[in-house]
Amino acid sequence: MARPTANFVCTECGWTTLKWAGRCGECQQWGTVIEKDAPAQPRTTASRPSAGRAARPITSIEARAESHSPTGIGEFDRVLGGGIVPGAAILRSGEPGVGKSTLLLEVAARAAHSGRRVLYVSAEESVAQVRLRAGRTGALSDELYLASETDLATILGQLDEVKPELLIVDSVQTVSSSLVEGLAGGVSQVKEVAATLIRVAKERDLPVVIVGHVTKDGSIAGPRLLEHLVDVVCQFEGDRQTALRFVRAHKNRFGPTDEVGCFEMTGDGIAEVADPSALFRSGAGVPVSGTCVAIAMEGRRALPVEVQALVVASSAPQPRRVVNGVDSSRVAMLLAVLERRCGLPLSTFDVYVSTVGGIRLTEPGADLAIALAIASARREKALDAHLAAIGEISLAGEIRGVAGSPQRAAEARRLGYRTLVDSGAGHLREAVRLAFASASDERVDAPDF
Repeated sequence: MARPTANFVCTECGWTTLKWAGRCGECQQWGTVIEKDAPAQPRTTASRPSAGRAARPITSIEARAESHSPTGIGEFDRVLGGGIVPGAAILRSGEPGVGKSTLLLEVAARAAHSGRRVLYVSAEESVAQVRLRAGRTGALSDELYLASETDLATILGQLDEVKPELLIVDSVQTVSSSLVEGLAGGVSQVKEVAATLIRVAKERDLPVVIVGHVTKDGSIAGPRLLEHLVDVVCQFEGDRQTALRFVRAHKNRFGPTDEVGCFEMTGDGIAEVADPSALFRSGAGVPVSGTCVAIAMEGRRALPVEVQALVVASSAPQPRRVVNGVDSSRVAMLLAVLERRCGLPLSTFDVYVSTVGGIRLTEPGADLAIALAIASARREKALDAHLAAIGEISLAGEIRGVAGSPQRAAEARRLGYRTLVDSGAGHLREAVRLAFASASDERVDAPDF
């Protein structure tokens, strides 16, 4: 009996299967599995390039410096590398309700106030709804044009009529083209819409900002090709339970990809936070046990983040380990190191660890601050209010240096932290000793647990 062959293949990753599936079993993309034996497309034959498009030596091509046009929002310009480049295609994504449209409407209004004509195409809301939000946030200008369109050809016609200097499309998953079969948001439709908008952007030197939806796991919906086509990919992050929002650039052909913009949602719209140093500290006037400040890096920006810990005796056979804003497996490792390397008994205690302000600490540079906060909570003795900690902790209890240590130390000095515990302490036990010694008038030789 002949062995069955795979008749279907995924156009994104090449995964093969015996029968058709709506979702690829390898890359988990929808609508990318097609029949392998489908009729082949006609082969493209070679054609002679025109004189103006012939390949030339790279040294004979004149270099052109890309100029950034500031948007008027400093935190957004920071992420973009200084502003929007003419002809750039920018993809903005984020969870529903996080504030994507509000921020882009503010960007459009700032650009219009500076004298540039802006076309804001909303494929999800009517012009009356957008006008209502713009009136609430103060984003009104005569040079800001609104259109509610879902057809790609009509959007191109609006471009010819308005002749804008900035185009914003909200969103690419709700726009469709009559030249391609399928519903709006499908793989073929998203590819066609995005490719057409990017082609227009390059031909006219027109910067285009495209809003993209995200899936339930946080990735950008649609084909991965969408991220490859655009010049800049920005992710709008934030918890809807808090007012803080972050903009990160995951891809940027015209600037760095390690910058972070900080914003705060208010009743009047969205406001940039130029110096977020006070957002992640409790601001308590009296030192409290179980707290320690870590100097974390968000992009190339050093931020002080207060870590809080609570240690409570437990009668349960399995003590609770509850974390918020930090990695649970990282906290479990630090608890084991504290007990084994520092002699701090924690196996019969419930441990709670949280950050202030809703920020999430994922970098190892916060290990030392978490460990010191737990030690302070276990001993019920507050650390010095002017103490900060930087360092990664190994399983042997050694404190390792982390990236950006000079910048972190400079930010700690600027904020008035007189004592900085870092990799210079060498070992976690010595760091605990130094931390408690700085909190007491008399020198402590070893922590009394």
